[in-house]
Amino acid sequence: MLYFGYMKVSERLSFSIFRFFLFPFFFTVVFSLWAQEPNQIKPDYYFSWFAEGSVLFLPENNGIRSDPMPVLPGPGAGFGMQLIRPIRFEITLDMYFTTYGYDSFLDRAVPRAWENRSAFVWGNVLGFQASYFWDITRNITLRFFAGPALDLRIVLIAPDLSESNNPMDEIRSETDAVFRYFWSKARWLLPVAGTGMDFDLNEKFRIGFDIRVWMPAYKLWTNEDLPFIEGWRFGIGVRVTFL
Repeated sequence: MLYFGYMKVSERLSFSIFRFFLFPFFFTVVFSLWAQEPNQIKPDYYFSWFAEGSVLFLPENNGIRSDPMPVLPGPGAGFGMQLIRPIRFEITLDMYFTTYGYDSFLDRAVPRAWENRSAFVWGNVLGFQASYFWDITRNITLRFFAGPALDLRIVLIAPDLSESNNPMDEIRSETDAVFRYFWSKARWLLPVAGTGMDFDLNEKFRIGFDIRVWMPAYKLWTNEDLPFIEGWRFGIGVRVTFL
């Protein structure tokens, strides 16, 4: 299936995004800054849309009982509106796709390699953030942002499973356990914070990058004996804004 091919190349694809995009990205930025009129004043704007392509890092510390750190491509999009200059309110949506299983010894859902999968997880990270925009120059804007985020996971039985390895009843039971774990005790709550920088291409477009971190707030009340890094997420991505 297409998903099988996707999972096999996802990690190489994540790094290839940067290898093939960095040169044209920086060339475009340098050219756009050089081409700006010297007396151009940055116009104010109240609504904007943006598209984002990120690489997401989900570190784990479970030894041989799970993947050490899934590295996943994460397409995303968002909408922004100005509240009071220079503060903007933004709604973002980032997606990712990976495989999980339920470890009875650890008593929690853990990321699994393709050959050990039981559940297919489609993550939808919905963020609501306040962003502070600081115009360093007429062409460069620095952003700082933070706010609540929700990981609205869709959990399904992974495709292409063979009952010769595990009975389907056992697979369903493990997938249900993954679903219950993610949706209980507000484990979907992951506040986000980060920074980014944008470069004006013209009056209609900006291109830039983001560095983000999602924090596992649920660890404050679940009383689980978890490794420190468990639940944290990190992302770096390229962002194109349509003004």
